[in-house]
Amino acid sequence: MDRRTRGPGARYEQRRQEIADAVLAVVADGGVQAVSLAEVAARAGVSAGRVQHYFPAKRQLIEAAFERGNELSSARIRAAAGADLDAAPPRTVLTAVLTELIAHDADTEAHLRVRQSFTALALADEAIAARLRADYARFHGQIADLLRRDRRNGALRADVDPGETAPALVALAEGLAYYVLIGVTSSSAARARVTDAIAALYT
Repeated sequence: MDRRTRGPGARYEQRRQEIADAVLAVVADGGVQAVSLAEVAARAGVSAGRVQHYFPAKRQLIEAAFERGNELSSARIRAAAGADLDAAPPRTVLTAVLTELIAHDADTEAHLRVRQSFTALALADEAIAARLRADYARFHGQIADLLRRDRRNGALRADVDPGETAPALVALAEGLAYYVLIGVTSSSAARARVTDAIAALYT
């Protein structure tokens, strides 16, 4: 029996998820600066002590919300591109993944504010930096694989190097995502810029 899906382990994970959802809700209403044990506890309907039991430090609250936001983001990608991403057209998946990095409603804005805050912690915390380097290596590899599939299909321009192009696309999307969060550009303009960059890779 998998303790994560049944019994005490499942209840533990459910409580952690509920608290992570509460963090995202707090961020949606008041920004990352509003996150505190008391505020998260009130939103989750539990005591501050219960929140601290699961997440002893604010950094851990932010990390849990970061991970929960990624789970919700993956669900939105599958809703847009299809439940079986391996069976979906690579360009469709590529577009869904990269545009998902840019906030377009209250839920995605909360997730991306948490994401920006968590990644900022990596500047002073080598453990977080190491985790993010591994995450990015995996993510860049997934984007490169999508591009390689379309290169084999003859859809991608012959001069496009998937390995070099993947991190550049991610960096473009994340840079524009930051611009959207601080009001430099609109979400629609940023998402259009990303889709234009994708289109330029194709024949």
